[in-house]
Amino acid sequence: ATIEYDPNRTARIALLHYLDGEKRYILAPDGLKVGDQVESGPGADIRPGNTLPLSSIPVGSTVHNIEMKPGKGGQLARSAGNFAQLLAREGTYATLRLPSGEVRKVHASCRATLGQVSNLQHSNASFGKAGRRRWLGRRPHNRGVTMNPVDHPMGGGEGRSSGGRHPCSPWGQLAKGYKTRRRKTAEKYIVKRRK
Repeated sequence: ATIEYDPNRTARIALLHYLDGEKRYILAPDGLKVGDQVESGPGADIRPGNTLPLSSIPVGSTVHNIEMKPGKGGQLARSAGNFAQLLAREGTYATLRLPSGEVRKVHASCRATLGQVSNLQHSNASFGKAGRRRWLGRRPHNRGVTMNPVDHPMGGGEGRSSGGRHPCSPWGQLAKGYKTRRRKTAEKYIVKRRK
């Protein structure tokens, strides 16, 4: 494996060279070094970088890049430094604690990669100037209170005003404490909500 930079994600990626000459990219797990071998499949060794079905992974292990539906590809715990913990297995389902703190059930035949995603120091990077944020597509952030009434529900007033109403978006949706999440069909798989 060789470790490479990918501008589209926070984690590093690893280029794998298969024995038959094929090459593929994976999310680089933490601790993977150039020249290391990784395996995939139910009989793979229990070591970081190897991908196995949740049914073959020991309870208590840290995993990343977890499938939500068998064969669909990894969807959970994929950004830099992230991991989930396998808490239990009951019947055909495995229980995972996700990076958000949510505890949910995933089918035990779904695959996951052992270990944690690389680039753990990603969140500690100092950007130094606003321009570096702009390179990433982040635009300036203005408070509603500093705007005119035509631009925002909290705009206007004489001098520095407090907005005069509960914090809200430019379109009037409450910003603090108002639940905006719609009911999902997957709710039966969520054991404990994120805090």
